[in-house]
Amino acid sequence: MDALEEAGTTAGPGAGLASVLAEHVEAHVAAAQGLARLLPAVEAAADLLIEAFTRGGTLYTLGNGGSAADAQHLTGELVGHYKRDRRPLPAVTLTTDATVMTCIANDYSYEDVFARQVRALARPGDVVAAFTTSGNSPNVVSALEAAQTNGAVTVLFGGGDGGAAAKFADRLLLVPSSETPRIQEIHTLMLHMISEKVDAWAAA
Repeated sequence: MDALEEAGTTAGPGAGLASVLAEHVEAHVAAAQGLARLLPAVEAAADLLIEAFTRGGTLYTLGNGGSAADAQHLTGELVGHYKRDRRPLPAVTLTTDATVMTCIANDYSYEDVFARQVRALARPGDVVAAFTTSGNSPNVVSALEAAQTNGAVTVLFGGGDGGAAAKFADRLLLVPSSETPRIQEIHTLMLHMISEKVDAWAAA
């Protein structure tokens, strides 16, 4: 037994952590495998964006915390590019204007920070995509409802049954998991898959 093997079998504080980290890997792999049956829905979401961009529409994305980062990630892939040098695509994340966000939160409520922006900006032909692990954040639910009222198409990147937000989603991309880390990890994979198809279309 060499030193590395011996260290791996020695009980200590690191042994329990190694087991926990291995469980993360196993859970991630299981969640990714579960995505296989959602491939048609992911491709349909990409086609929806392509159709919207073809007709001059804009994508608006939103989310809280880590989901806000996912929303910005998708916008970055579209306005910038994913793999190919191609024209920029119109996408806006509703978490990135600190003045607007804090104005609405202060003068109205945090529940309104996305819905008020959606009411101001989203129109028929646009797409509003929300990222949420619980599906129950009031500001996300109200934003999707406002988007439908304005005639925009709504996409929910969620998990489990989608929570309250599912009621206002025209397209559902629900990770088959209830664990926040797994849901966010698979959301990243989904947005990369969507970016792949949209990127190829825009570069053609």
